Amino acid sequence: MTYVVTEACIRCKYTDCVDVCPVDCFREGPNMLVIDPDECIDCSLCVPECPVEAIYAEDDVPADQRDFIALNAELAKQWPPIVERKDPLPDADEWAKVKDKRDQLLR
Repeated sequence: MTYVVTEACIRCKYTDCVDVCPVDCFREGPNMLVIDPDECIDCSLCVPECPVEAIYAEDDVPADQRDFIALNAELAKQWPPIVERKDPLPDADEWAKVKDKRDQLLR
């Protein structure tokens, strides 16, 4: 099992989770983060750090977010590692409240 970043992260990209990850498994895209499933050690330290509750254990990903399991694996191969906390996107607080933002994902 691994952990998965879901839709809530899109256009927010809070990086609190990156600070606590002991294996640097997060990857940074233009407007969201993903978790590399080959690097994640299932420690769960990142889950409570996410202010928008975007991170789930693979087995607990909500049904309407299950496609993010494959998306994390795919994008983790393309995006670079992020190993230290950065400021969130400028309008992150506004986007944190928005649902249905898959169309906003920049690859």
